[in-house]
Amino acid sequence: MREPEQWPAVGLTGADGRHMLRPMRILTGLQPSGKLHVGNYFGAMEPAVRLQDEGEGFYFIADYHAMTSMQDPPALRGNVRELAIDFLACGLDPARSVFFRQSAVPEVNELAWILSTVCPMGLLEKCHSYKDKVAKGIAASHGLFAYPVLMAADILLYDSNKVPVGKDQKQHLEVTRDIAAKVNEAFGEGTVLLPEPIIREDTAVVVGLDGQKMSKSYANTLPIFGEEKPLKKLLMRIVTDSTPVEAPKPTAGSTILALYKLFASPADYVAMVADHERGGVGYGDFKKRLAEAYWEFFAPMRVRRAEITADPGYVDQVLAAGAARARHEADKVLARVRLAVGLR
Repeated sequence: MREPEQWPAVGLTGADGRHMLRPMRILTGLQPSGKLHVGNYFGAMEPAVRLQDEGEGFYFIADYHAMTSMQDPPALRGNVRELAIDFLACGLDPARSVFFRQSAVPEVNELAWILSTVCPMGLLEKCHSYKDKVAKGIAASHGLFAYPVLMAADILLYDSNKVPVGKDQKQHLEVTRDIAAKVNEAFGEGTVLLPEPIIREDTAVVVGLDGQKMSKSYANTLPIFGEEKPLKKLLMRIVTDSTPVEAPKPTAGSTILALYKLFASPADYVAMVADHERGGVGYGDFKKRLAEAYWEFFAPMRVRRAEITADPGYVDQVLAAGAARARHEADKVLARVRLAVGLR
């Protein structure tokens, strides 16, 4: 594990023109959209935790963004808290990262407005995410349309150097870079820092219990946390073909193998593939092995989650401390931007 003093350093020019060094800053936001599932873990949480070794992580719960699709205050509050607990249980270390609620840093809205004054309408009209979400039934609000501008403010407000994004968010990061370039062109180079993407090309699609991509939209998710029997029962419901026990089983497109590979050791995975190809083992046995590997994989995180839940004030303290650190950095960036655009 790389310690903070070993993080890569980057050079910056301060508002007073002086050159300075600070750790490379990595920013990631996660929407509080409901119960964390295995797809969320391998697609976002686990990569984010690993990046704590690469630089100073700024991790925020994107509750402003969640409002574009959720207008249920108690549910939103509950989802925010559950996501905070889950993220901490999954390995986020508040001593090595800045962890906070997006709405705890209201400065992001001021920067979003400033960015919106230079953001061309055509840039937002090209964003496919807006069209996709409207097509899925989400109300066509201004917030949904202007989502990329707020995302740009999230990134630029902390002088972020690197931003990990999946393929589905790649366009929004490109919009952020375009807006940053517009700001610097209008108000002077260095007004905002141009972020670099970390495109997670190697992030495999996590299959759901029905063989499709794991998604709440398909009701095929496997939660990380919960009671053992109901969770293992979900895995036993995976649909398989009618190949008899004694016959070899197909491995291509196997939901059981795809999920088992996430949780099992390489040796155990190879052994299960061999058992599929040889025959003599039934799908029920394979599902039991999958359930055991899955339960064991998340065991340390369940223990940590129980510890966090037993101390109700801990999460509040972590988020409050993270918000204070985030606002400290946001104030510095916003002061530079206000001066550049003529608001000071």
